[in-house]
Amino acid sequence: MKQNLFIIAILSIFPYTVISQQTEQDTFRLFFLGGQSNMDGHGYNSDLPESLESDFKNVWIFHGNPVADDKENGGKGIWEILKPGHGTGFSSDDQQNNLSNRFGLELSFAKKIQQLYPNEKIAIIKYSRGGTSIDSLAARHFGSWEPDYRGKTGINQYDHFLKTIANASETRDIDKNGKIDKLIPSGILWMQGESDAFNEQIALRYYDNLKRLMGLIRATLRSGDLPIAIGKISDSWDNKEKKVWTYGELVQYAQEKFTLTDKNAVMVRSTRYYKYSDPYHYDSHGYIDLGEKFAEAIYLLNKN
Repeated sequence: MKQNLFIIAILSIFPYTVISQQTEQDTFRLFFLGGQSNMDGHGYNSDLPESLESDFKNVWIFHGNPVADDKENGGKGIWEILKPGHGTGFSSDDQQNNLSNRFGLELSFAKKIQQLYPNEKIAIIKYSRGGTSIDSLAARHFGSWEPDYRGKTGINQYDHFLKTIANASETRDIDKNGKIDKLIPSGILWMQGESDAFNEQIALRYYDNLKRLMGLIRATLRSGDLPIAIGKISDSWDNKEKKVWTYGELVQYAQEKFTLTDKNAVMVRSTRYYKYSDPYHYDSHGYIDLGEKFAEAIYLLNKN
């Protein structure tokens, strides 16, 4: 099943490349947003400034349904114009999106990236799930992105990601304007690592796991050097005066190593200054700033 899903995703991410020269088409810059709960987003819509409260012109999002491993409905969704509600609590099927009262970094990212790429259409594909790890030994009941987890026939978070890409790619006209759409992969935004920081041996494997996973996501999007922005995990220290993530420094080191050794990867470090709404998640202002920082980072990588 994993191999079939991978082939579907590879072949369908650009289903629109063989197009008659007489057929009108639109071009979109495509960004993938992935990770765990701080990519989900725990900001409250009620905290949004007026500039981020309404629908976004020329920005569309496909948000894959986030579910546990071995669930069949992971990655389902529909293309919609971006608006608040794509934070934790969001769900979707192939008929409608069920928006939540929360938001993630996608809103401020979209606003900033539009400023950096004026007059261009933007497409966002998002799949993330709170608590998920990239090492199967840290999966617990949340799930893991490790591609081989649960064997050849089982389903894990990586499979849900592949299904998200495949489902998103089935739509030929995402803005429904009568023109065939061409999606140009322009960046990967990754905010994850906290769940791999509970155990020393798992944290020590984070670099190898991250390198492998980012390579597979790049391959799925058919770009071996696609720019990647990594959000550096941080700690609230809100655990009876102790760290929440016991081996967080090892994961941080691995993240830094990845961005230093990959010529098209960059670290977003602003997370160290954010306030928290609980021991694990940034407050609303943090997500707004994080989206802007991700946009600036991925733009500079593309520019260079």
